[in-house]
Amino acid sequence: MSQKDSIHSDDAPDAIGPYSQAVRVGRTVYLSGQIPLDPTTMEMVQGDIDTQAKQVFDNLAAVAHAAGCGFADIVKLTIYLVDLEQFSRVNEVMAEVFTPPYPARATIAVAALPKGAPLEVEAIAHLPA
Repeated sequence: MSQKDSIHSDDAPDAIGPYSQAVRVGRTVYLSGQIPLDPTTMEMVQGDIDTQAKQVFDNLAAVAHAAGCGFADIVKLTIYLVDLEQFSRVNEVMAEVFTPPYPARATIAVAALPKGAPLEVEAIAHLPA
């Protein structure tokens, strides 16, 4: 049986509930959903969906780094969007931070997200051997 380790980064927002920023089990890292919170103020970043998506990916990057991995190690993303009209703009931001081969992904429309966020992104990474 594998040991489960909690991962924390001071460069990402603190969890806003009873969960870890990420959990590592063996060589797999499960990164909790990130919303566009500024990790210093814990307030939602202001700006358009591009600015907010960039903050989400910055937050994910900080947690991934704390777990010993990066975007190249992410194998699965789930994106939650309140407004699917923003789908193409979020894709553009994702294309700026990821390189091929891209992770597998699902995008899901939701009615609402914590703190009124327009998007949330969670990920699964596989650590290199």
